[in-house]
Amino acid sequence: MASNEPNPQPSGSTKVFFGRSSYSEHLRIGEILRKETVGGILLLIATVAALIWANSPASESYFSVRDFTFGYEPWHLELSVGAWAADGLLAIFFFLVGLELKKEFVAGDLRQISKAIVPVAAAFGGVVIPALIYAGIQVATGADGMRGWAIPTATDIAFALAVLAVISSHLPTALRIFLLTLAVVDDLIAITIIALFYSEDVNLLMLGLMLVPLALFTVLVQRARRFFGTRPWAFWVFLAPLAVAVWILMHASGVHATVAGVLLGFAVPVLRRDPAGGTLPHREDKPGLAEIFEHRFRPISTGFAVPAFAFFSAGVAIGGIEGLGRALTDPVAVGIVAALVLGKPIGVLLTTWVLTFFTKATLDQSVKWVDLTGIGILAGIGFTVSLLVNDLSFGMGSAHHEDAKIAILTASVLAAALASVLLTIRNRRYAVLEKAERLDADNDGIPDVFQEGNGQPGR
Repeated sequence: MASNEPNPQPSGSTKVFFGRSSYSEHLRIGEILRKETVGGILLLIATVAALIWANSPASESYFSVRDFTFGYEPWHLELSVGAWAADGLLAIFFFLVGLELKKEFVAGDLRQISKAIVPVAAAFGGVVIPALIYAGIQVATGADGMRGWAIPTATDIAFALAVLAVISSHLPTALRIFLLTLAVVDDLIAITIIALFYSEDVNLLMLGLMLVPLALFTVLVQRARRFFGTRPWAFWVFLAPLAVAVWILMHASGVHATVAGVLLGFAVPVLRRDPAGGTLPHREDKPGLAEIFEHRFRPISTGFAVPAFAFFSAGVAIGGIEGLGRALTDPVAVGIVAALVLGKPIGVLLTTWVLTFFTKATLDQSVKWVDLTGIGILAGIGFTVSLLVNDLSFGMGSAHHEDAKIAILTASVLAAALASVLLTIRNRRYAVLEKAERLDADNDGIPDVFQEGNGQPGR
């Protein structure tokens, strides 16, 4: 009997990378990607608006707004508008990163090592190779920009998905999951780098005090039903102040405050719990607290927090063609562009190839190396976290700081353009695969390629 799949899988015990996910994972990832795509479009609008304003005759007003300070100084919270966006609003973004990563490894398809190893390893490769390329250029030119080695390490998933939306790509679900997981993992790597290498004059007392509200938050959120029952107002009355306290003390400790977001995300339980505190089986129609939080906070992150950060961070006075040319000859800028546009795809592809070689695995027959090349190039769109690391690497207003901003924008545009060309060429093939993933000949609500009888996990 002919297979319902356009590409039947290899038989036997051969390991296959990028195989089709379960149908439930397919639906969940699709929902996340749709929301992130909207966020990516808002991100692009905010960036363009910031660049126009920063290079207009009214540019002084843009920088005045960005640098306006307010807050409570005794708590070290008298910050500029730009700093509030970077330290405060991005903590919401990293809270979602923590939630998503924990959910993937606890209840998602990536709880299986065989499925997690490729995107996780590719994320590390996509961090190490760009960092080495950047560092090599700084050493070769004798430049003083080594502190910016981590700028080209992260992938901006919202920006990348906005590119896919613009070119109307029918990218297969397996590749979308790979891109999403890769981006989330290297965001986690980036925040770890920030915590370890960009934290100065750490106040151990404040850091220790931060553990108190974090521990209380963890206990309460893990036993939410026991403590709060059906009183959601009590849930927010107790948990929200604790989360804010964790953020304030993390900020006061000298460790970048966005790290607090990841820690709080990791504290939230993924699986449902009964009133006695026991774990209940995972059910799609009854999500755990992590998924509930994700639904509540993702619109805030994608619709406001990240675009607002981009608006106040991406604005840079380019100075016309002459200024652009001068900025892009700075070794720091050269290193960033080379690391993102070349280093990211090299790191992703090289790591994946090494895994297939040593594990004697094959790629799923619906995925070709040219497709992974397109994903690797798309991963070179390093925007939000790259801008954040740039702010931590070089002094605000310094030549390297402004040149690095221009380089991040340039590299992201180049990566988007190159990926668009390659993925558009493959789009006809992707459309055939997408059509197969929608075919439901028996009208049971589950596309045929996801049926258990077809060698795929069901709902």
